[in-house]
Amino acid sequence: MDWITHDEDVWFDFRGDSPKQLTPGRYYKGTVDGFADFGVFVDLAPGVTGLLHRSELDRRLESLDWESGDTVFVQVKNVRSNGNIDLGWSIRQSESEFRGARVHDPDGDDDGEPIDNGSADDGPTPVKKTPKGISTKSRVGNGTDSTEDTEQSASTSAATETERPDDDGDSVDASEASGDEVTETTEEADAETEFEFEEASESDATTDDEEPTEVEAPERVTVDSLGDRVGERVRIEGEVVGARQTGGPTIFEVRDETAVVDCAAFVEAGVRAYPEVDEGDVVRLDGEVELRRGELQVETEELTALSGDEAATVETRLEDALSEKARPETVEPLAADEAVEAVTDQLADAAEAIRTAVLQSRPIVVRHAATADGYVAGAAIERAVLPLIREEHARADAEYHFFTRRPLDDPVYGMDAATNDVTRMLQDNERHDEKLPLVVLVGVGGTTDSLDGLGLLGVYGASRVVVDADAVDTEIVDEASVLVSPSLTDVDASGLSTGALGANLAAAVNADASDDLAHLPAVSYWQETPAAYADLASAAGYGADGTRKLREAVALEAYYQSYQDKRELITDLLFEDDGGLAGHVSEQFRIKLDDEVETAEANLETREVDGVSVAVLDADSYSHRFDFPPTSLLADALHRRADDDRVATIVYSTDELFVRAEGVDVRTAAADASDAVPEGGITAVGIRQNRVEFLSGAREDVVDAVAAAVVDQL
Repeated sequence: MDWITHDEDVWFDFRGDSPKQLTPGRYYKGTVDGFADFGVFVDLAPGVTGLLHRSELDRRLESLDWESGDTVFVQVKNVRSNGNIDLGWSIRQSESEFRGARVHDPDGDDDGEPIDNGSADDGPTPVKKTPKGISTKSRVGNGTDSTEDTEQSASTSAATETERPDDDGDSVDASEASGDEVTETTEEADAETEFEFEEASESDATTDDEEPTEVEAPERVTVDSLGDRVGERVRIEGEVVGARQTGGPTIFEVRDETAVVDCAAFVEAGVRAYPEVDEGDVVRLDGEVELRRGELQVETEELTALSGDEAATVETRLEDALSEKARPETVEPLAADEAVEAVTDQLADAAEAIRTAVLQSRPIVVRHAATADGYVAGAAIERAVLPLIREEHARADAEYHFFTRRPLDDPVYGMDAATNDVTRMLQDNERHDEKLPLVVLVGVGGTTDSLDGLGLLGVYGASRVVVDADAVDTEIVDEASVLVSPSLTDVDASGLSTGALGANLAAAVNADASDDLAHLPAVSYWQETPAAYADLASAAGYGADGTRKLREAVALEAYYQSYQDKRELITDLLFEDDGGLAGHVSEQFRIKLDDEVETAEANLETREVDGVSVAVLDADSYSHRFDFPPTSLLADALHRRADDDRVATIVYSTDELFVRAEGVDVRTAAADASDAVPEGGITAVGIRQNRVEFLSGAREDVVDAVAAAVVDQL
């Protein structure tokens, strides 16, 4: 035959002994040597091992269906001067998927010789589908239907009726051969087929005159029971909540009334199995339960989309179970707090929305401010939701796929953040048929500054849960799918932090996480921690000094690379630390903040406005820009540490300023200042930070006007 000359079409069997003998660009057959956090080590020959870095994979390392000793195919991307081998991912993972094979023997005579790999295929097993009208009376051998045995027996019988050579090369008729010879021929024929079968007894075979009999249907079971059924054939009825095509099988995520499981169906490498089955379809699936690298998976034998009464029955079962599982039975506040007790029904609604998203395999996106208070609220919800996702999904990477925290530099859900979220969710929906996410806004969606962002999510039908401890604007009520805020009640909630409210929501989502959350409300308060939360933290082993260190450590980490969620680091600080990590980071916080405050205090300008003392700082001139602490936190620290008679602190920079004063409505102050300096472009944009923006050319007049407006309110 004509040999294939393109290296990328074939795989190579490397028989050298040095990495330098490899040819970059070629695909090689190798053996999995071991796993590391950063990738997979693959042996190409004795003493020649390369690294397939996780960045080269088309999936998460944890979901790679490889084990040590497995035969795999990789591409040599590069051989470094020190002998290190950089490997690339090959979507083809069986010999039959390549167009041929060659020997790579750098110092031998066989170099370049073809390898006859015959019909070998170490890839996944095809979907087992039985043609209609064929008997499937019993399953024999390695789990195939007797239909396949019958067909194989017929093929074998036909082979024995043809002539075959005897030992001397002469032809003899198979009918003249002894029984032993016929048996031997049958076994040889069986060995050459793609799959091995045990011979079916004559009683299992059917003739054309016999009525075909169906194989006994497996028992319908629930997904949560599959851990006890490894190796068994089962039937699952549920909804397809996801379908993704890999380089090998198609993976259907099927949810029943108890959980979700991955079901692999294979017809041909990279080819969509059951193309008629789409996400959202109600299905019946028969298959065998397997355990692959510690994860449950069902190897699909038959997948049928249900309709009519059958589909309605399953849908009703799913809906009833969903409603029962999603709504928390009770909402118990973490500690005695009148403001939280006043919104228990609202917390139950928000918890139900979050739990429903988990059960529906809907991604959850949590947005919060990049502050200590915001991180406490977001991390609390994360701590409660991740165990629910792990219970619901067998995939190791499910908690990363279905839950994301995205901090915001400004505590406002504006058009920039909303556009980013919408772009991502539309891409995921288009590329992966992923459902639109549930967006949870904690402390960042309660003001009119967020109306445009919330509206954009609404245009695309994404659900929005807004959780805010401060007063929310009335326009938000109609824009949010679920709204949690004590300002909607008659209770005074001025002493409630967003972190405390977020922690109570997390406890409503997952009551089993309450012990982990007990210290978080106290961590969120910079001053005057309510006694109930201080006592709760103390009972959990966190005294005042411990919660202070956590607060400062989180505040420092929230500033650096604030656009990242830093899941593992924040988890270590808030939940896994014995004090050493928090103490180390907190010390850095104190050093940086104290140095900055010391410089700022030496340059504070004290102004008397209508007999009231107002401290003013030019942050551009007397603080380090683009370094910790941010201007807002510097303003907080300066005002907290005031030991004189001043009642307000204003810290300004090129085109923004921050007001710190008790009981001041920054919107009103900005409006009054705008009347006084109409050319200043004065706008209150960050209500939660008491931030005002203006035109830099009018800066001095704007600062004077804002100071006067603040004093008028006081």
